[in-house]
Amino acid sequence: MTHVLIAGLSTRAAADSAVRAGFAVTTIDAYADLDLHPAVRALSLPRDSGAVFSAPAAARAVANLSCEAVVYGSNFENHPDAVDALASSRILWGNPSSVLRRVRDPLQLARAFRRRGIRTPTVRTSGPHGEKSPGDWLVKRRRSGGGHGVHPWRGTAIPSGCYLQERIEGVPGSVVFAAAGGRAVSLSISRQIIGDVAFGADGYRYCGNILAAPGDEQFDQDEVLAGAASVVASAVAEDFGLVGLNGIDFVAAAGVIYPIEVNPRWCASMELVERAYGLSMFGIHAAACAARTLPEFDVAQARRLGRTAGKAVVFARSDVRVGDTEPWLDDLSVRDVPRPGERIAAGHPVCTVLAHGRDSAACYRALVERAARIYAALE
Repeated sequence: MTHVLIAGLSTRAAADSAVRAGFAVTTIDAYADLDLHPAVRALSLPRDSGAVFSAPAAARAVANLSCEAVVYGSNFENHPDAVDALASSRILWGNPSSVLRRVRDPLQLARAFRRRGIRTPTVRTSGPHGEKSPGDWLVKRRRSGGGHGVHPWRGTAIPSGCYLQERIEGVPGSVVFAAAGGRAVSLSISRQIIGDVAFGADGYRYCGNILAAPGDEQFDQDEVLAGAASVVASAVAEDFGLVGLNGIDFVAAAGVIYPIEVNPRWCASMELVERAYGLSMFGIHAAACAARTLPEFDVAQARRLGRTAGKAVVFARSDVRVGDTEPWLDDLSVRDVPRPGERIAAGHPVCTVLAHGRDSAACYRALVERAARIYAALE
């Protein structure tokens, strides 16, 4: 049995998938959630090392841990040197640091899309000169994810480590795909839930996904967008040499997909793909990385036969100390369960809630209702 180390801010979903795929798993993250699979050896950087989670600190903490392969999640994509450290004397199942430096560069990414005729938001490292008003731009951090720190540009100086990206009005979404050998197989397209107060979020902060059947009203021209998403995934895989599971965030407007960011690692929506379509996501990732093989998968057929599924991250609305969370383990709609007595600061994640529904609207309502029960329990 291959022993895999999974490192990232939150590893529970990837670890669950890896155990089901037959791997021995050790994890290091910020939480070591209560509901991690019992077969997993779970390490928490804050609990076991007394350190705030960061990719470099996590890599240092497991430097002497013996394993055969390593897989990383958020936010290692922003720390190529930490990926090198994590993979030292180990087999890396994921994109190497040389790929990360290119695909996470917003200017290189935008140029690559444009060379292929793919419409994408304009990006700048300096203020525009009158062609657009300040409200047409967003300030984004180069080393960020999940919408953290994204805000409208007010015409002021661009902070160090940030850039401007043209703001596109539309519906946010994401595509998940497997890549190897310059090829890509699209596995899903889903809508993102962004800045929703029902889940304690605001602004541009990511707080969930809903994966629905073709023709659902959450996207206009849904099937056209699904086809376009596959084209975008193939372009990125070929131009940047991606491997394994990856994600692309986009904004859909008037039947057009505007890719805005590549997440070259395990993404939150991958759990939904596994639940809705019955795929072994970690198994797909391992096969793509270790053997450069991709699944024979028809995403259009899977979407027709699969069920609508959603997940949402529930953020603390104020500083809280959770009580006895052991009973939460009996509710399969609640995951990433915090440990009893854990202190959670306002704005930090409490847990994840999952739901199904006949369509995306019903699924969203179920997520909101489940989140409301979590808030009531916290109070």
